[in-house]
Amino acid sequence: MASSWLDFWNGSHRIYVNVRHAEVHYARIAADFRRLIPSTEAIVVDWGCGEASQAETVAAQAGTLVLCDAADATRDRLKIRLSRSPSPEASKIEVVSPAELRDRFVGKVDLFVVNSVLQYLSDPELDALLTDARNCLAPGGSLVIADVIPTHDDLIGDIRNLLTTAWNNGFFIAALVGLVMTFFSPYRSLRNTIGLARHDETDFLARMKQAGFIAERLRPNMGFDQRRMAFRATLA
Repeated sequence: MASSWLDFWNGSHRIYVNVRHAEVHYARIAADFRRLIPSTEAIVVDWGCGEASQAETVAAQAGTLVLCDAADATRDRLKIRLSRSPSPEASKIEVVSPAELRDRFVGKVDLFVVNSVLQYLSDPELDALLTDARNCLAPGGSLVIADVIPTHDDLIGDIRNLLTTAWNNGFFIAALVGLVMTFFSPYRSLRNTIGLARHDETDFLARMKQAGFIAERLRPNMGFDQRRMAFRATLA
């Protein structure tokens, strides 16, 4: 049984109810991601990238796409998949750990994206991430933190959002089955014991300022859940 969120992501897990759910999710994230990229020469970081199944699509809009994930197993899967990818865009993608990112990309990154990750980070981990992002950004670069759970969010809202997305994209029955399976899953157990981090908008903007950024609320949020928040920041 995983004892931390990193252990969970490093192990075998089932976050998406079926293949269709994963396809819809990653396609939406990729579309939102592409709109943020400032130029086809940009160095772009996807921090906490997960499976990044649409990475080649995102890379087509950038000069270099850096996929960064703390989970060793996730990075290994990405490296294997990209080495076998027929897409020419795969050659524009690098897979790195957070330590490698810190070592190799100081002052070089034009866009640093953190999507749907903050809920799994403790306060010290968030502070470390903001420090890394600040150090990696090039002059004029921007940090986008998306899918941040607000303090008033709850499980009922998550269920409603999943079912709405499922109904609109053709996997409603699978979503119902998936909800039942999630009830008995390690994800639910960790959510109950460790919890998910939530943030107040005003407090989060103040935290970004304290970390050396000029930040603002960004709309729309990346992905389907518009109850959650996104922020864009530049170096102060």
